[in-house]
Amino acid sequence: MGCGRDGGTRLKDYNHAVSGTAGKEVGIWAPQTAEHTATSSARSAFPPPCDSEIYCAGDVLRQVQEAKLFDDDKHFVDMKLRATPDVVLSAFYNLSDASVNGTVLSSRLQEFLSTYFEEPGSEFESWMPPDWRDKPKFLGKIVDPELRSWAEKIHHLWTSLGRKIRTDVQHHPELYSQIYTPHPVIVPGGRFRELYYWDSYWIVNGLLLSEMRGTARGMILNLLYLVNRYSFIPNGGRIYYERRSQPPFLILMVDSYYHATKDTEFLRTALPILEKEYVFWMQNRSVKVEVNGTEHVLNRYNVQVGLPRPESYTDDLELAEGLTHDRREQLWSDLKAGAESGWDFSSRWYVDNEGHNNGTLRATRTSQILPTDLNALLCRNEKKLASFHRILGDGDSAALYDQAAARRLEAIESVLWDAERGAWFDYNLMTHSRRFEFYPSNLAPVWAECYSQPAMGEKAVQYLKDSGALQFPNGVPTSLRESGQQWDFPNAWPPLQHMLIDGLSKLPSANAKEVAFDLAQRWFRTNWLAYVKYGDMFEKYDVNGDGKPGGGGEYEVQLGFGWTNGVALQLLDRYGDRLTSGSRSSSTVSSGLLLTLLPLAPLMSP
Repeated sequence: MGCGRDGGTRLKDYNHAVSGTAGKEVGIWAPQTAEHTATSSARSAFPPPCDSEIYCAGDVLRQVQEAKLFDDDKHFVDMKLRATPDVVLSAFYNLSDASVNGTVLSSRLQEFLSTYFEEPGSEFESWMPPDWRDKPKFLGKIVDPELRSWAEKIHHLWTSLGRKIRTDVQHHPELYSQIYTPHPVIVPGGRFRELYYWDSYWIVNGLLLSEMRGTARGMILNLLYLVNRYSFIPNGGRIYYERRSQPPFLILMVDSYYHATKDTEFLRTALPILEKEYVFWMQNRSVKVEVNGTEHVLNRYNVQVGLPRPESYTDDLELAEGLTHDRREQLWSDLKAGAESGWDFSSRWYVDNEGHNNGTLRATRTSQILPTDLNALLCRNEKKLASFHRILGDGDSAALYDQAAARRLEAIESVLWDAERGAWFDYNLMTHSRRFEFYPSNLAPVWAECYSQPAMGEKAVQYLKDSGALQFPNGVPTSLRESGQQWDFPNAWPPLQHMLIDGLSKLPSANAKEVAFDLAQRWFRTNWLAYVKYGDMFEKYDVNGDGKPGGGGEYEVQLGFGWTNGVALQLLDRYGDRLTSGSRSSSTVSSGLLLTLLPLAPLMSP
């Protein structure tokens, strides 16, 4: 069924859940009535990122961030208050009133911060995961001795990434931007010193392979706690993230834990909370699209929250210079939606004035795109919810989720699937057309096993070969466009590599399975070489450089790194009998299969 530009498509806001409950797609918060002076005297149509007049809106945030006292805007909003907010605000207003035009000099701001704030990190206490131990069983699957030794070091990294939130955060939340959760966490690392939602999926799977079931359980319990508090899981563990989420992987985390433990009672406790999160996504992040007379429901990222992101305040402020008030608010909303996608940022979200995939970061319109990977993930979630109900003996509820998955499958194939090209593509709600740029997410339905015909999976393999994305020696790039953004060429990201490899490995053909293994070997080559060079694991890598960390975007490449470690352990568990470190006699990296497969696609410049 076609849905090209003139295909008669029509968009409506849609609020849908399995329960039939209706909700407002604009979100669950009403705009605040108080005046916020952070960027404009005009009142925002949207609520601020959170209700704090220090961490999310107001003159303290604006003046401190605009003074650029720190290399990273996140530093200030992670600092703890030494006094209650009213005392801190009063002190600042006294300082401002005594300053010319109310603008406090940088030197006085430094004194103010030294008096009323503590450096980031005081919200945590040291913590060693009690279930960590040497020599988990999966290490025995790894044949290459150097890779086995390296895997032990990766396994050991969990001990350095553990964090426990001090009870003072629970008793005095007004002094912190940190959101309290009751169990210790494994964090990504670097500037990401708190939990992050979708990172946790690969971390939990890595912990389970490391036989750290108690730590993995605590991670999941924290996320369930957050759903009970917010009805969804915030982007990360800070209040300035509390009005946006990230890709909803909690259901799959519970599935991983259940398969490792067969803990039916845990599943029974978790299931109503998982359904609560699912309802949030269907009520607040769904739209109805009509294609050739048939209405379909699909999901998008859509964060109708105003003001600059506190953790990237000056970036957002400078990006919006010269825009009208309404256009500025729209840009800031769509930047938050881009952050909600996890792909912050990418040319994937650019929509120019003609509706085309062109422009710069200022053209970000994330909310106007139906992402293939989000909808594939929700399809997989619906199938898992059906499976959970079946395990617990509730066939009627299982049937409801089976029906939801079937409806989504039909929607994905009507709106996103392109039979001629052999892949699934994001859909532009402004032009009512698919966007044919290459992204690894174009194969997400293969990973989610959300397609109706076996031939679709094999067509997708051929699409991948023809795309030009397999020509690089160190992984599949996030796009073929070099925009300067971190979720674009030449960066390759661990979760995207894993989803691609995992999906291809589940296809029945030997060809697909060999492509999956070859991609795993390439990915290990760059991870291994970077570790040999730097002694660290990185959040992303450059597909062109042997062991070169990735770059671009709003901050320097980060070390740690939670999801990189989790992906590495999962691929070592699957392919440990075949993967090589590239050292000595084992240096032949795979068969060179992919380098001879395909025509090369030109890179796109900005």
